[in-house]
Amino acid sequence: MFRHAVRVTMDATTDPTEESAVQHRRSRQHVVDMCRTMLARGYLKATEGNVSVRVPGHRLYAVTPSNYDYDRMRVEDICIVDFDGKHVPDDSGVDLKPSIECGMHANIYRERPDVNAVVHTHQPYASALAFLRKPIPALTDEQVRFLGREVAIIDYAPSGTSFLARNVQKKVASGDNAFIIANHGVVAVGTDPDRAVFNMALLEKVSIAYLLALTSEAGKVHTIPTAIREIAFGKLRADEKRIAAQITEAVEPLRVPADEALPSADAVTAQTTDEASGAEPAPLGYAISAYPDVDDVMRRLKALTAQPVRGLRHDALLDVLNYFDTKCRASKEITDRAKRRIPGGVQHNLAFNYPFPLAIEKAEGAYLVDRDGNTYIDFLQAGGPTILGSNYGPVNERVAEVVRECGPVTGLFHEYELKLAEIIHRYMPHIQMYRSLGSGTEAVMAAVRGARAFTGKKMVIKVGGAYHGWSDTMVYGLRVPGTYRMNAKGIPFGATARTREAFPHDLGQLRRKLIENRLRGGTAAVVVEPVGPESGTRPAPRDFNAKVRELCDEFGALLIFDEVVTGFRLGLGGAAGYFGVTPDLTVLGKAVSGGYPMAGGVGGRADVMAVFGSGLDGKSGAHIQVGGTLSANPLSCAAGYFAIEEMARTGAPVIAGRAGDRLTRGLQRLIDSYGLPYVAYNQGSIVHLECSGVMLLDMRNPVKLLKENKARKRLMEQMGAAYTAHGIITLAGSRMYTSMADTDAVIDDALGRFDQVFALVEGV
Repeated sequence: MFRHAVRVTMDATTDPTEESAVQHRRSRQHVVDMCRTMLARGYLKATEGNVSVRVPGHRLYAVTPSNYDYDRMRVEDICIVDFDGKHVPDDSGVDLKPSIECGMHANIYRERPDVNAVVHTHQPYASALAFLRKPIPALTDEQVRFLGREVAIIDYAPSGTSFLARNVQKKVASGDNAFIIANHGVVAVGTDPDRAVFNMALLEKVSIAYLLALTSEAGKVHTIPTAIREIAFGKLRADEKRIAAQITEAVEPLRVPADEALPSADAVTAQTTDEASGAEPAPLGYAISAYPDVDDVMRRLKALTAQPVRGLRHDALLDVLNYFDTKCRASKEITDRAKRRIPGGVQHNLAFNYPFPLAIEKAEGAYLVDRDGNTYIDFLQAGGPTILGSNYGPVNERVAEVVRECGPVTGLFHEYELKLAEIIHRYMPHIQMYRSLGSGTEAVMAAVRGARAFTGKKMVIKVGGAYHGWSDTMVYGLRVPGTYRMNAKGIPFGATARTREAFPHDLGQLRRKLIENRLRGGTAAVVVEPVGPESGTRPAPRDFNAKVRELCDEFGALLIFDEVVTGFRLGLGGAAGYFGVTPDLTVLGKAVSGGYPMAGGVGGRADVMAVFGSGLDGKSGAHIQVGGTLSANPLSCAAGYFAIEEMARTGAPVIAGRAGDRLTRGLQRLIDSYGLPYVAYNQGSIVHLECSGVMLLDMRNPVKLLKENKARKRLMEQMGAAYTAHGIITLAGSRMYTSMADTDAVIDDALGRFDQVFALVEGV
């Protein structure tokens, strides 16, 4: 099959240096593969006919050269032509002229956005009808489903003339996919190269049947009922409109030249090693080398959600599911057993993966190994905390010493409680005091309670769609902006009565909420994820946090930064240091204990933190109750202290950030080369790859949310499964966290695997 030939070609052309030798190599390769397939099947002979493929994201197409033997054709022999029919020479060193029918191909691509491949042949049986000038009526529903209501006759005009090109353009506007050119040959078009070849072959099959019917009983050829014809044609037009929308609703892709050198994490590692070779720690920096153009990112994300979903071909999805069925049997067996004792079969939300969770046996550096022995590149990194990489030896060894000496917990004070608070203050000076807690969820609960106690006000505002843990107060407007209590099952109305949400980055609405709350006694705090909801899934504009700070000052509210993900991941100064905005309270989690338990805490101004004072009687200014038997245990505090020390020594956040830059830029190049509507961007080591845009739906367009949510979520799950089947673990198929362990070689390996997955997408 032609499709398998394409798949092999894709795997063989993933090297960027190879791609740089010939521009638009992938589209040219499609043309060569189409020609070889049709030559083998006898539809092309010698130099007759011509074939073209649209270049994704450009007003260009690749087309066969004029008078050139198909059997000898190479990728570099294929010509590139623009939509005006003009040859666009390149530096490949081959100077062949394109087919004389360039104008015809250009007119088809301009007229039909759904067409991505065109075949013009002189095949014998269809050509016989060209001489008879006899159109083929609707003989079967298969014919109508793929070719159109009828195979019409295009009026004669001399080959290679603008007259013929115009005649073809008029006919293809009908939406049909196959045509007979009077006294000439045929034209077949398709939504992708495979479909164009299929349509051409189907046309020949139908031509044979029609000619036999005409010769056996002239005048008695029966067609299918009109109703059946219209139903079949309706399916064809629906597919064409869907494919056309993917092109017409798309935005100009990000151009990443094939020969562009990608950002290097290895270079930063080498520099950091040289500079830190003495006793002094490595110079501090931030993971974000250049803040994303938020307006452009949002424009691309909106274009993605405006288009129909673009997922895996059905056969490719079956291959992905077969991987899980055959290669992950031990994972399935144990997670199926777990369902009898654990609700849902797993304990952590991150483990819910399609089609079933993987059971991991080993984690080290940039890799995970599952129960079946399959190895994966780990871009989950436990949801973000392991900036040094998984199972980092130097930290483990020092933690083991502490545990050997005093055990994991004593219930009494330990020096590493103080050391952790001191090292946090060293790198985040705005955290004058710090209180360790059990998790990010607990830390958010404490921060909200503390803000209310300090200000004497009750209302709290969050940004819609953000995740601040699962506490009663904050399960509000969760993940989907504008949904209020949609996810608040089991939570009394009173628990969320004083929580409000503002749409992401809508400062006008935030101000209105602050004004409304003033009438209800005032706002205690505004809680934000500094890079945007869901770790920047809706990226915050560069100046957003500073403007929220101004509003909080104006209305007497505390500003709470939820840095559960960004704390230390963006740099040792966190998001507050990067943005230059000082919050009143900061919630930390995940990275604050280097991936060990007790992944949470809250810190901030000394006067605000006074409300967290310890003691049973509430002396020393204590006003609120927080606690936890395992909070600030020696094991976790020591792990956090050692991990932060190592991050400072190695420059891990910056190295991880450059790895994120390399991964993102490489993904953007792949997306461009495949002409996909996907969006890749990063904020340092937080990398987003949006294929469905489901996280961008909200209640401002409830009809679209209700109509498309399931399909887009399903696509996200399927893409995540495809990445896994190709050896990459992501967070829900749409987010990745890089670490210091992600060398250039690891990232390049991952990009090769993403290349293989993108080659399986429908229409590629």
